[in-house]
Amino acid sequence: MVATSAEARSQIVALVRDFVRREVEPVAAELDREDRVPHDLIDQMKELGLFGITVPEEYGGLGLDYTTFATIFEELSMGLMSLSGAIGTHHILTYTLTHYGTEEQKQRFLPDLASGKKRGGLALTEPGGGTDVANLQTTAVKDGEEYIINGSKMFITNGRYGDMFCLLARTDREMEPRHRGLSAFVMERGEPGSGFEVGRDLDKLGYRGLDTVELNFNNYAIPADNLIGEQEGVGFGHVMSGLETGRINVAARAVGVAQAAFNAAIRYAQQRESFGKPIAEHQAIQLKLADMATKIQAARLLVYDAAAKKDEGGRIDLESGMAKLFASEVCGEVTMEAMRVHGGYGFIKESPVERYYRDAPLMIIGEGTNEVMRLVIARQLLRRPEYQI
Repeated sequence: MVATSAEARSQIVALVRDFVRREVEPVAAELDREDRVPHDLIDQMKELGLFGITVPEEYGGLGLDYTTFATIFEELSMGLMSLSGAIGTHHILTYTLTHYGTEEQKQRFLPDLASGKKRGGLALTEPGGGTDVANLQTTAVKDGEEYIINGSKMFITNGRYGDMFCLLARTDREMEPRHRGLSAFVMERGEPGSGFEVGRDLDKLGYRGLDTVELNFNNYAIPADNLIGEQEGVGFGHVMSGLETGRINVAARAVGVAQAAFNAAIRYAQQRESFGKPIAEHQAIQLKLADMATKIQAARLLVYDAAAKKDEGGRIDLESGMAKLFASEVCGEVTMEAMRVHGGYGFIKESPVERYYRDAPLMIIGEGTNEVMRLVIARQLLRRPEYQI
């Protein structure tokens, strides 16, 4: 991927920042409170080209690099983290198609995904397990020119309003190791009665204002030419590679939420008076603010480092894992500290830091729990004992 120029990056980020301040921030609290999907804002994101950030220009996308990609997710999340979820797993689908799809598949799917005419997602996690991806149970059985899908998926973002998904399913029950029996498909949304069913909407602590549902498949047929790359048994690697971009976007979201919480805390500290002066002049508050800002900047640099290495090509399990782990933990810490700076006012719904605090755990859990991230990082370090920053 060609690096995006500083001027181009600055222009697109300025457009996103203006969109967030003008359209998102005024309604963020309401959308969170009502748990309402903001279709009007999502339509504006389509007009900005945000559904095709990294899709090559030849397929209708912006063709931007992953540093710009990360910055966009950070800006969106400063306004409403849930809004960035509309394009999060969407970009895992476009990544998988761009890097592993056939030319026919790219031509068929990518233009509509890049424009936002079609909204994508990732059908990966199952009700019986999330971390143990290699042992998933949803099956895809070849039947002539179709694959018959049976099983269920859980925690699917864009599940109710999405049009197509990167579906990981088992095409070989006997293959060992187990991950070699998995294949990736472009699964297009089925009509009622087709064997495709959207299950219940999941009522979440945070990450509200975005559809997260169950998907159920009962003898649901998809065309055989929707098998990504037209090759069985390699889907696990395709999806794991795509998840690296997911970890970059989740880490960037964490930076955005942490930055928003810090901004709220420092504004409040300069306005709130205690013992005859603004609490920002009390040393205890100053120490908190210094630690918060330092950790946020360190997290941001880890995200940019992972993004830059992704642009160089190859796998970045280590770098994206470090960025996601550190940034999400920082987000959890900073949102709590912002609440402490606010005192009782940070604990009520009127304060945005209450929302930031509820949103923070999503980044700790999403795209692989942080316990898994530590294992991923450790395994990579053991394979690369010479690793240095």
